[in-house]
Amino acid sequence: MIIAWNKTKMSSSLKQYLRLTSISLLLLTAINATVAGVLFIIDPSGHGMGMSVLYIKDSPFTSYLIPGIVLLIVNGLLNFIAAYFVVKKKVFAPFWVITQGILLSVWIVIQVIMVKDISVLHIIMFTIGIVLTISGFLLLGLIRKDANH
Repeated sequence: MIIAWNKTKMSSSLKQYLRLTSISLLLLTAINATVAGVLFIIDPSGHGMGMSVLYIKDSPFTSYLIPGIVLLIVNGLLNFIAAYFVVKKKVFAPFWVITQGILLSVWIVIQVIMVKDISVLHIIMFTIGIVLTISGFLLLGLIRKDANH
């Protein structure tokens, strides 16, 4: 009985830790992506962000407008939605966390390939994507485990 209680308590603590980690990383990403996306939409030259279109010269884009729109939606708005679902403890929230982690990681890989450059920010954001993906899978496993008991 004591062992079962400790396992339940540990599972509950881990779930809470994963939820808080996911919410924090989703909101961090959402806020940064929303600000950057809006700035790129307002000023597609990139100057408002201290960037030049020369940075994307090897990409299919001639300005930051389309990347800004996609950034705003995919890594901004969708991350806010995912964080909301985790806060509300929706049963499908782990799928959103996994999806956003994968989208962020893929976004960074594509960006690095297109601009032929890698920065500390790329590494940080890619790592956040991986952490979100793992957290989402762990949350999913804990939720399924709870449902079976």
